[in-house]
Amino acid sequence: LLEGKIPGLLARLSDLLLCRWTCRNCCQKCFDCSCCQTNEDEVEILGPFPAQTPAWLISSQNEDKDGDSDNAISELPPTLQDVSPDRRRSSSDTSRSTYSLTRRISSLESRRPSSPLIDIKPIEFGIIGAKKEIVQPTILRKTYTPDDYFRKFEPRLYSLDSNSDDMDSLTDEEILSKYQLGMLHFSTQYDLLHNYLIVRVIEAKDLPPPISYDGSRQDMAHSNPYVKICLLPDQKNSKQTGVKRKTQNPVFEERYTFEIPFLEAQRRTLLLTVVDFDKFSRHCVIGKVSMPLSDVDLVKGGHWWKALVPSSQNEVELGELLLSLNYLPSAGRLNVDIIRAKQLLQTDMSQGSDPFVKIQLVHGLKLTKTKKTSCMRGTIDPFYNESFSFKVPQEELENASLVFTVYGHNVKSSNDFIGRIVIGQYSTGAPESNHWRRMLSAHRTAVEQWHSLRSREDCDRVSPASLEVT
Repeated sequence: LLEGKIPGLLARLSDLLLCRWTCRNCCQKCFDCSCCQTNEDEVEILGPFPAQTPAWLISSQNEDKDGDSDNAISELPPTLQDVSPDRRRSSSDTSRSTYSLTRRISSLESRRPSSPLIDIKPIEFGIIGAKKEIVQPTILRKTYTPDDYFRKFEPRLYSLDSNSDDMDSLTDEEILSKYQLGMLHFSTQYDLLHNYLIVRVIEAKDLPPPISYDGSRQDMAHSNPYVKICLLPDQKNSKQTGVKRKTQNPVFEERYTFEIPFLEAQRRTLLLTVVDFDKFSRHCVIGKVSMPLSDVDLVKGGHWWKALVPSSQNEVELGELLLSLNYLPSAGRLNVDIIRAKQLLQTDMSQGSDPFVKIQLVHGLKLTKTKKTSCMRGTIDPFYNESFSFKVPQEELENASLVFTVYGHNVKSSNDFIGRIVIGQYSTGAPESNHWRRMLSAHRTAVEQWHSLRSREDCDRVSPASLEVT
């Protein structure tokens, strides 16, 4: 018996709370009022709302503002006009609640593009009575100040003074007026019969004078330009012209060939770097020109005047040296192979240099042995393939250092220093130390590695062994 009465008691209690003790239609107590009783025929299911608000709901909104309920009922659909007045009222209340929910959702949809930080709880639809209120969605809005949005921007990315300009979008006249580094005249052509690329460096004009140590421009008498030619990305078989003394409009008229297949040449980029020669200091880069060979007709060939652009490399690197080390514990011999060097700094005004390598063995801080390679004439990419052996007992190996110095041969005066590295106890850097450790862990096996040459000042600052040699 109680199971049958409990649902009825809950329904009466719900109606009692919603009607607030007094019926709106008959002004009687809710216990005795017949119109407050829930009728199964009046139950509605609220489903998904239509994409557009119906016309009768818009009219209901206008009438709701004016307070005229009779005109609002006349605008209802015909299916709602035929029902009793009591049901009209209940349907009208439901329609207004439905419209109110639709209106809020529509306003949220209109604000979505400009207000992305809106969190809407899911709307639960269910079966409700004619007098039950529709639960509106809860909107959780976070407040943000304008500084919160602009704090994520990086002003340096939008600065007009940034160096991220696209060089391809500028003409040669614009580049020349912007940087004022001069222009370079050169030509390219591919020889299909012999399978090599021909690059001809013709001349340059309006080159700026070099910058002195105090930051000012020197006079024209100190400008000694030359051009380095290579194919990116690996810079194999690089070439360079002779140095033209005391001029800002040098005429080179030099021709170079690169043995490379035609399809491979089309994937390369020609890099021409104009450098100012300085015998007593590092050479200064004036500017560069890069041209993808896929953008030109290599077979037909052509001549170009290109404006020089600044280079990220302000100074010319000293070059690289390929070495091989091997230690034989049983014989107590330290074997050194000088294989080759590339991109060495030019030390002669004429084309190329005459480089050789001096190898010196230092025990602790005492020079014990000196040897050197043969001199390669007129090149900055010499091949040596020469071997040297030093007697070093195993117990003294941990205190040994090898000093490798590259010089340019000079007949008239002392040899010109190009670069140096130290490998062993007093290594000049991490690559040199790594090479020495690899040799110690691989007995009787030759270990090869490329090393970038360093200046004399850099070596003297970090390696005591460099101070003990000349």
